[in-house]
Amino acid sequence: MISRIDLRGDALPEGGALRDLLPRAEFDVEAALEKVRPICEDVHHRGTAALIEYAQKFDGVELSQVRVPAQALTDALEQLDPAVRAALEESIRRARIVHRNQRRTEHTTEVVPGGTVTEKWVPVERVGLYAPGGRSVYPSSVVMNVVPAQEAGVESVALASPPQKEFGGLPHPTILAACALLGVDEVYAAGGAQAVAMFAYGTSGPDGCPPANMVTGPGNIWVAAAKRYFTGRIGIDTEAGPTEIAVLADSTADPVHVAADLISQAEHDPLAAAVLVTDSADLADAVEKELEPQVAATKHIEDRIKPALAGKQSAIVLVDSLEDGLKVVDAYGAEHLEIQTADAAAWAARVRNAGAIFVGPWAPVSLGDYCAGSNHVLPTGGCACHSSGLSVQSFLRGIHIVDYTRDALAEVTHHVVTLAEAEDLPAHGAALKARFGWKVPQQ
Repeated sequence: MISRIDLRGDALPEGGALRDLLPRAEFDVEAALEKVRPICEDVHHRGTAALIEYAQKFDGVELSQVRVPAQALTDALEQLDPAVRAALEESIRRARIVHRNQRRTEHTTEVVPGGTVTEKWVPVERVGLYAPGGRSVYPSSVVMNVVPAQEAGVESVALASPPQKEFGGLPHPTILAACALLGVDEVYAAGGAQAVAMFAYGTSGPDGCPPANMVTGPGNIWVAAAKRYFTGRIGIDTEAGPTEIAVLADSTADPVHVAADLISQAEHDPLAAAVLVTDSADLADAVEKELEPQVAATKHIEDRIKPALAGKQSAIVLVDSLEDGLKVVDAYGAEHLEIQTADAAAWAARVRNAGAIFVGPWAPVSLGDYCAGSNHVLPTGGCACHSSGLSVQSFLRGIHIVDYTRDALAEVTHHVVTLAEAEDLPAHGAALKARFGWKVPQQ
């Protein structure tokens, strides 16, 4: 059901050579880019008419308008299962606690007497958030995107999610209910690359969507390709690839827990990655044995879980020691990394590359997906070695404000002129000389 990679016996290679030995899903965004390009440009030129046409083509629904009526949001919340509502409210509450503490404050540094640099933090003006609606429906992703944007102070928040045939062309009602709980009243029935294009270019008319400064949220390869296409025109969070879990475990780990956690990510998608890194062959055997009955007892077996576990992106990786295991998980840079070892907190503190780290047997990834308070929009495909998950900071821009007096400028002018001339940019130095009668002030 799941393959093995045996890295025992020899010294582990370094850097890229080690990464090349590890499992990873194939996710060719560049190839998808050529397919989404005409869709994006069609939305640019035809706006809402193109969105309606693509809803018919890709989602099998006939829309009269793309923006979701306000009454539909109200109805979705009123009809929401009370238990689901309570769970969403608790998820929102916990996410707000964590993200509110991420806010940054303005800070002024006096570089020299009379010379200061202030860094202020300004939220982006408008963001477009994407909530998937393909194999699964993710109201939790609505929470994870909306909460940090709101806590950052974003003034205008809009959300797009694919239209659903069984709900009359509206996004899934649980998505709409989550929006209502969060106070998001601008929602569009649009999915895929065309939704990203709608936010990037904007559409006109009474049903129109003003352009956004930034687009965030997970999606399929077409959403990722559209984000790449519009990079530079809009800000993005990440080009999200297939979801990943890596588990670093030793002989103290419970194979029942480990198997359950691998399966929990495999049920997302047939390309989802489930990786166990361990120095215990006995644990590897026990986990592999445990996978069979747990998979048989759940849903989505043939279309998601079995292909995900059997795919080239998933494996049990055997290493000589936890030190080697740490090198492996750092090279892998998992979206989600569980540490199920003795003294798990100490090992977790040494990890450099992971989207989020889950410490010990009582912090499974599923907790982070919903109610830990952390954000579940995280870097995939090894991008955790250079990128962070979604946070309040994602929606803020740092702006430096430079304020110097005449004396403070005079004191440093000779250095500026010297550096300008060293770079053969004499007009840069002249911009200062002009303020002092074309002479460099004496020091």
